[in-house]
Amino acid sequence: MNGRRRVAGFLILFAAFMVPGALAVLGGGGSAVADAPPVSLAQAETDLAMQGQLLYEERCASCHGAGGTGTAQGPGIVGLGPAAYDFMMSTGRMPLAQPGAQAVRKEPTLTPAQIKAITAYLVAKSPGSGTPIPNVHAGAGSLSEGERIFQLNCAPCHSATGNGGAVGPEAAPNLKHATPIQIGEAVRIGPGAMPVFDSGVVSDQQLNSLVRYVLYLREADNRGGLALNLGGPVVEGFVGLVIGLGSVVIVMRFIGERS
Repeated sequence: MNGRRRVAGFLILFAAFMVPGALAVLGGGGSAVADAPPVSLAQAETDLAMQGQLLYEERCASCHGAGGTGTAQGPGIVGLGPAAYDFMMSTGRMPLAQPGAQAVRKEPTLTPAQIKAITAYLVAKSPGSGTPIPNVHAGAGSLSEGERIFQLNCAPCHSATGNGGAVGPEAAPNLKHATPIQIGEAVRIGPGAMPVFDSGVVSDQQLNSLVRYVLYLREADNRGGLALNLGGPVVEGFVGLVIGLGSVVIVMRFIGERS
């Protein structure tokens, strides 16, 4: 009997010590991880912009100036908007290999994370201004509508097949390496000599159709014979002329020898 009382007393004493501790863990005395305040979205954006500032000062400030206000070597870029920043850096056009040269597409020197950070820094310099990165959904577009828009607005410079061309002294790039987002960004910001096509000229739905058609050009269903690298009517005409004249010369030579 005394043994049972001793065991019961021990259990009561154990409970007296353990229950308050358990309540503290389950209640207000939680772990340090549970008590740590969550990082707000605004704080995360601020931290990203601070990282971007360091990258900007290292890679961009020599031409575009401290804070993006411009120098004799490069224009001011504050207020252009995230679409311009993302396009120029993701296509390798910026940073320029040599100040003053035409910005052409090349392998980007910045990683996607670095591009995002620099964009966050520049956007923070002028919040809400400039052109946002467009939401492009090529699958929602119409192929025939995209062809119409492309032939009307893009083919004169980029060629009917998207292989590229020229705009005066500048080159209009080949479109077959651009991502859907980059195509949409180019339409909205008008890089280089390209005009700007805002939503009042090319609606968001028309942009989807245009992007769908540009992507289609990469694997177009060619039903006219040899593709000839999709060089367009000039190349096709030249080949046809050479083959046609060559055939005439051969026939004339054959007739002359027989006579």
